[in-house]
Amino acid sequence: MYGPLAETIRTQRLVLEPLAAHHADEMAPVLDDRRLHRYVGGEPLTLGELRARYAHLAAGAAPFHQEWWLNWIVRRVRDGQAVGYVRATVTPAPPGFAVTPASTGSTVTPGPPRRIASAAWVIGMAYQGFGFATEAARALLDWLLAHGVDDIVATVHPDNRASAAVAANLGLHHTGESTADGEDVWRLPFLTSVQE
Repeated sequence: MYGPLAETIRTQRLVLEPLAAHHADEMAPVLDDRRLHRYVGGEPLTLGELRARYAHLAAGAAPFHQEWWLNWIVRRVRDGQAVGYVRATVTPAPPGFAVTPASTGSTVTPGPPRRIASAAWVIGMAYQGFGFATEAARALLDWLLAHGVDDIVATVHPDNRASAAVAANLGLHHTGESTADGEDVWRLPFLTSVQE
């Protein structure tokens, strides 16, 4: 599944710049805070580890993986400061996927393959509390929907109230489902999966 390449996205206060390996140098200090790992585990990556990760992500998924890897660095417009990142992994929908329009309550099984995006956002600790996560993630979701994504989900640790607030502000709804590692699943309300 070949998809669109990430392109620059602009909002009122932010620029989402497609990820490149060289971004590691400026992102390492933004992400070098153990508090960012409170709900996701692990430790901040060293500069070398971050460079290797960004090089891998910027190369994209292998064609046989049937995925789109889309990653952006989030910058403030006013000074160009990197403040975090947003990302999405887009995959084909599993069999049995259907759309339930909120206005009619009917179920429509689409003919062409559908695409599901798993979206995520991370804003450095020094830049939290200014609405950057919501603004950047809203731009990401709008871009995904404009580029053929049919369903958007996000997973949030149940104790991460700030990230859950971002998900709610984006119009995602808590589904009551959890991932294998205990994160809550949030989804756009007008799309559901068919249960068999």
